[in-house]
Amino acid sequence: MSGNDLTQLGFYLLVLLLCVKPLGNYMASVLEGRRTSTLERGLYRLAGVNPDQGMTWKVYAAAFLAFNALGVLAVYSILRLQHLLPLNPQGFGALEPHTALNIAISFATNTNWQNYGGESTLSYFTQMVGLTVQNFVSAASGLAVVAALARGLASKNSESIGNFWADLVRGTLYILLPLSAILAIFLVSQGVIQNLDGYVPVADSKRVLPMGPAASQVAIKQLGTNGGGFFNVNSAHPFENPTALSNFFQVLSILLIPAALCVTFGRMVNDNRQGWALLAAMVLIFVPLLLIEAQVEVGNMEGKEVRFGTTNSALWAVATTAASNGSVNAMHDSFTPIGGLIPMFLMQLGEVVFGGVGSGLYGMVVFAIIAVFLAGLMVGRTPEYLGKKIEAFEMKMASIAILVPPVCVLLGTAISVVTPMGLSGLQDRGAHGFSEILYAFSSMGNNNGSAFGGYGANNPLVNLTGGVAMFFARYWVAWPVLAIAGSLARKKTVPVGPGTLPTHTPLFVGLLVGAVLIVGVLAFIPALALGPIVEALQ
Repeated sequence: MSGNDLTQLGFYLLVLLLCVKPLGNYMASVLEGRRTSTLERGLYRLAGVNPDQGMTWKVYAAAFLAFNALGVLAVYSILRLQHLLPLNPQGFGALEPHTALNIAISFATNTNWQNYGGESTLSYFTQMVGLTVQNFVSAASGLAVVAALARGLASKNSESIGNFWADLVRGTLYILLPLSAILAIFLVSQGVIQNLDGYVPVADSKRVLPMGPAASQVAIKQLGTNGGGFFNVNSAHPFENPTALSNFFQVLSILLIPAALCVTFGRMVNDNRQGWALLAAMVLIFVPLLLIEAQVEVGNMEGKEVRFGTTNSALWAVATTAASNGSVNAMHDSFTPIGGLIPMFLMQLGEVVFGGVGSGLYGMVVFAIIAVFLAGLMVGRTPEYLGKKIEAFEMKMASIAILVPPVCVLLGTAISVVTPMGLSGLQDRGAHGFSEILYAFSSMGNNNGSAFGGYGANNPLVNLTGGVAMFFARYWVAWPVLAIAGSLARKKTVPVGPGTLPTHTPLFVGLLVGAVLIVGVLAFIPALALGPIVEALQ
């Protein structure tokens, strides 16, 4: 890498880290209910919700799951009835049931896996009312769960972990909407389109230029770590990402909220050091992998964003798979074998290196619980995290949360590689073809949504198995996290003693990084050895 490449990467990390504290403090004030408005109170009255009424973890989880189930039903209905709905100037028809179900689960779970070309498949109504709404509320649902977990750690002898409806409204109204509005206006200034016009014919050609309300969806797809592009080629499309400035601010917005939530978490548990420790662990994993990715892709221009250079394509690839985002500005299928392995491995770590909005942080806290448990085994002491004893129930729930995504990935991959329909969409055979399938299920099974490319996944088998993977990877992680929050909220705080392991020190950060990497390696190295590793050796 050149000095210019290192300067670009360093500048990106500097700007990101400078934004973390002010945004994190602001989000803490929002999620703690210190900011209210007439609009917020009006929404509660309209819905018949008392925001001050606390919920047990079971009630909170039921509200979370019911709301998300309604989201799946709403998007599925819109996709199946698209031809009858307004704002469809191109006259797009209804989608096949298996495709519609996959998309509905994808957007409700914050995965935004795309097995379709947006500009040739979906109407403006579907993009705005169906998908963009889910971009907001799926991200806000993740914010709600991490807020509930922070309250569980901070509470003493309490049954309540907050009110889901209040968390959902506040996260949407005060965090996601304002940031998205600012970013959308900036993107329009850079040339990202935002209109409801019909497609424009190209002179002396049968081709057309697609139009549509792209800027508004691009803003929330990045900030909400959704990633579903308005156009098929996502952020490589000049109507989505026209300039170097739009490229920089979009890739910055991918990690902005997940990184700042670490500071929010520290504020909410009344110990800022805990948030900084979690952020340090994320950065310690992210930076070395970013540098390796940028180095191995130097000079490999195939499939890259030629306007901005290979370094920015490498940065985007690592950022989008470290976060549960999934947007792309380059074709990952064209990366070198090691260059393709790194984004895949980042997803397989459980999307906890920054991760999705809310989901990344609560996943990392689960790993922190596992890390203190391992430390407790070493010294023969009941482990504690933030003054709460970690006992059998918490470890059972943490085990479910970290094991479900690998099971979804590996089972989905196995089914596809042994069935004719699963193999029917492959562009390549051998190790690279296996990598294409493994990447697809790593993406769906960790709620990322990016695609390796080269694998035609829009068939009934992959749509249904992928939909199941997305569903379980989201809700069978969030549900155990809420169970942990409820269990910890009921416990009293244990005073710090001589045997207490400090969870804000460099020693613990190293232990946490080790726990994340060991779980990822043990779960996926055999599969990676059949794909990108053997391809690199060949």
